Amino acid sequence: MGDAEIIPIGTRGRPGRGTGTQPSSAARGLAPKSPAKPKAAATKASPPRSAARGEAEPTEPAASTTPPAEPVAPAAATRPSVRTEERHPLAGVPGSDWLAAFQAAALEVFGEQWEPQLARFLAFLRRRVTGDYTVDEYGFDQEVTQRFFMAALRPIAEKWFRIEVRGIDNVPTEGGALVVSNHSGTIPVDGLMTMVTIHDHIGRFLRPLGADLVFQLPIVSSLARKSGATLACSEDAERMLRGGELVGVWPEGFKGIGKPYAERYKLQRFGRGGFVSAALRTGVPIVPLAVVGAEEIYPLVGNIPGLARVLGVPYLPITPFFPLLGPLGLVPLPSKWLLEFGEPIRTDDYEGGASDDPMLVFNVTDQVRETIQQTLYSLLMQRESVFR
Repeated sequence: MGDAEIIPIGTRGRPGRGTGTQPSSAARGLAPKSPAKPKAAATKASPPRSAARGEAEPTEPAASTTPPAEPVAPAAATRPSVRTEERHPLAGVPGSDWLAAFQAAALEVFGEQWEPQLARFLAFLRRRVTGDYTVDEYGFDQEVTQRFFMAALRPIAEKWFRIEVRGIDNVPTEGGALVVSNHSGTIPVDGLMTMVTIHDHIGRFLRPLGADLVFQLPIVSSLARKSGATLACSEDAERMLRGGELVGVWPEGFKGIGKPYAERYKLQRFGRGGFVSAALRTGVPIVPLAVVGAEEIYPLVGNIPGLARVLGVPYLPITPFFPLLGPLGLVPLPSKWLLEFGEPIRTDDYEGGASDDPMLVFNVTDQVRETIQQTLYSLLMQRESVFR
């Protein structure tokens, strides 16, 4: 095989054609006709392959078969060549184009008022950096609550739960008042929805009274303070009411949000009536609130009390979707919510020292509880379905 002669394919078995030494007649016929040029203008031919293999070079160089190069335009000849890897990715894009693209994107996302919104946001950041903002004695940050907390809760209230509000005129637009509501939902989402509903309808901030557990959690406690919540004790409640704040309380506590789904909309005990005593001492009205829809967001079908004690929580809920579906089971079901504020119960007509009368406190507490319970039954009869 070493001495065999290699015949290129397509040469009809005749050596010497297609070997690169000379073009075939068919190839010469395809070459464009060009005028003959003097030999002095011909480019220097590359050395033949025989020289690369160490063989003797022919006495006469082979004629160049390369077609003549076309003339180059003068402008292209003087332009410096730039390789792709040396070119900057932003080269050649004017600053005005970037500004126009940013303005178009901001207009598409934030609407026509994007410039004032951006200016307000930058002013907010400047105040935060310089410390030029106000926080009251309870840790309430009104600017953060209105700009971020309410903005985050509003789409949930309007789009997910589709909250329908009734009797909002019964909530005072100024002065101290105590809003008393039923509690449900396994997780206290109803308190957050009540806050954003009152703020959007009458422009007031509801100051919730939270349980001890809320202020023992690392991140939740800070958020609760900034949003206006405080510890559910008589001293803080009375100071807020005397200061003209709108205070919210959920007397059922963990017994209300942790009750089984079979006992939905059945009010639990309202404690010892401490909220009534605070209202009697400050002379503010009590506004009963009935919330329908929160019972269905996390239907509680079970509990793990042993693990709950280890974790230090009042209960560890089991729902049809949690913990079976993991984090996906934490998404609340989109039930239809109805909020109805009842007529205020006045407390300024009672004589001084009425808060020290346990029978009077019990009667007012029972009156508030019965008002909320009857309103719940009425709303349940009016609701078409759970999710509509």
